[in-house]
Amino acid sequence: MAVVVLIALALLLVGGLYSALSPREAQATTATASADDIEEGKKLFLANCATCHGINAEGGAQLPDGSGAGPSLIGVGAASVDFQVGTGRMPLAQSAAQAPEVSKIRFSQEQIDQMAAYIASLAPGPAIPTEEELDTSDLTEEQIARGAAIFRTNCAMCHNSAGKGGALTAGKYAPDLTGVSAKHIYEAMVTGPQSMPVFNNNNISPEDKTAIIAWLVNENDEVRPDPGGLSLGSLGPVSEGLVAWIAGIGLLIGCSVWLGMKSS
Repeated sequence: MAVVVLIALALLLVGGLYSALSPREAQATTATASADDIEEGKKLFLANCATCHGINAEGGAQLPDGSGAGPSLIGVGAASVDFQVGTGRMPLAQSAAQAPEVSKIRFSQEQIDQMAAYIASLAPGPAIPTEEELDTSDLTEEQIARGAAIFRTNCAMCHNSAGKGGALTAGKYAPDLTGVSAKHIYEAMVTGPQSMPVFNNNNISPEDKTAIIAWLVNENDEVRPDPGGLSLGSLGPVSEGLVAWIAGIGLLIGCSVWLGMKSS
């Protein structure tokens, strides 16, 4: 019995230390949400999300037609709901390898906030970023350059070095980040939607997340000229190689034919 008691005490100690020292975004609560907002959010969830995610957001069982297998939402936090619903990815229109972003959002921002408050009330999770975390107005050129370096180290292998997106495996893809709001970029980093990994504050600090967003906004607004000349859509070696074959080698072939005709 002494061994059992010692193991139980050790587990209790580890759990307490984890709760006390875990990253800030993992302890976000619904302190600012009212009971009415949570209740309205629950009603919206039951009417629009429970079919796939379960009555209590515990995850849905897969139906014979392959639908209804939504993951558990307990612990995903308000940021995940705001991202998924705010970009139109959820509710999912049809089963696919990846949920696409859509321009027509089915819910108002107030309704999205209410659903986010309900999900956040079930268990701690990443919170919706504050205005301070999204403010890029005071960042220096050095901080923005650091954001670009961090993006190319952690994100460029999927999203392309210019944030234009790219293909992944099994029909999945990394979306184009052009025109994506700062809030949704931040939420994607802290929640890791679909194939994207989670970048909590231990991986990338809030200041560095803001720097990444500042660089992406500058890149999208074409504040910085392309040092390589024509960007060719920033799509990478495929478009560049195509231009090289058609323009470069085509020009060489044309010159060879012209010289041959001149000599004859």
